[in-house]
Amino acid sequence: MDRMLYIAMSGAKEVMLSQANNANNLANANTDGFKKDFNVFRAQHVQGPGWESRAYSLDERPATDFTAGAIKVTGRDLDIVTKQDGFIGIQAPNGDEAYVRTASMQILENGDMVDVKGNPILNESGTPINVPPVKTITIGDDGTISIVPADSPSNQLVVLDRIRLVKPDPKDLEKGLDGYARLKADAPPVQQEQVTVVSGALESSNVNTAEALVNMIELSRKYEMQVKMMATTKNHAQKSDSILSIR
Repeated sequence: MDRMLYIAMSGAKEVMLSQANNANNLANANTDGFKKDFNVFRAQHVQGPGWESRAYSLDERPATDFTAGAIKVTGRDLDIVTKQDGFIGIQAPNGDEAYVRTASMQILENGDMVDVKGNPILNESGTPINVPPVKTITIGDDGTISIVPADSPSNQLVVLDRIRLVKPDPKDLEKGLDGYARLKADAPPVQQEQVTVVSGALESSNVNTAEALVNMIELSRKYEMQVKMMATTKNHAQKSDSILSIR
């Protein structure tokens, strides 16, 4: 009975992990730029001496879906989204270079250009962008940042910097636990690319709410099945004990 019990217990545990992943996708259905995580189950044989006679369920997050979400127009000059499978370079909280498809940017009092979460926006050389006092600021189609300085007597635009725009192969990207996409350890470095940027718009999450809800129901039924298997194991054990107690 212990074999059936531990297999069912393992299955219930892995279903709970899959439910957590699906719940995270569903919770971020309205988060701009969020990319949903895939989730799969596979059989994992117990390794060790003797025959591999038991196979437990294993839940995995093999990859992230980097397909583009819907574009929504905001009309705000510092809201940008990339096209042609491009990514924007930002500095993640741990200091690494990370990549996002869309950014709602703002200028801090010290001039640092950051996204809505406070992560610095990088320029084409990979360093944070700093903006002096300005009258106006615009983002070009190629990521060029043009400004009219605050002390300028005219409205002549001056090119300040250019946003870091890259086009890595999605297979070379992985999403960390902090939610930011980075290059894998064995991936080749990326260079500045000719990527089109659309200002005044943001990219929505690529989570399909209906699909996520259906997955939630399916996972709930799988969990209930594992619990029923554990209950069946208990009943079998009780009947076996009662038979052995007969004299």
